[in-house]
Amino acid sequence: MAVDATEVLAAAERFPWALAAPAALHWPDGEFLDVALRAVRAEERAGYIERLEAFVEQHRERLEELLRAYGPGSRPASHGRYALIGQSETLVVLERMETNPFGLRSKWEKELETVFLDDLELAWGPRIRLSR
Repeated sequence: MAVDATEVLAAAERFPWALAAPAALHWPDGEFLDVALRAVRAEERAGYIERLEAFVEQHRERLEELLRAYGPGSRPASHGRYALIGQSETLVVLERMETNPFGLRSKWEKELETVFLDDLELAWGPRIRLSR
């Protein structure tokens, strides 16, 4: 059973306080979300949306601060390195960064440039640093 990306994205979009304004969205839905969802382990797939919602509520203050400090309009964002911050799919990336960091990094390195993940990891400050 796979996790439905459309349903997950719809759930993530219910947290407008963690997301940039629609005009500030940089990436088409798809590649980042797909890679992050591939890092959801089989035993976590049932009820994943509820898991994501709980993560977002648990980290509300941290997400708000991340958006303020690194999101669109911030000084760090002006360099283009933090373009994922404020994107709805980034909530899934952050949840995976906290829950399955090695799995996320493994999937990401096979399919995407790591600079965006490295920058997001630096801004989020996860428990485990995976970047070199």
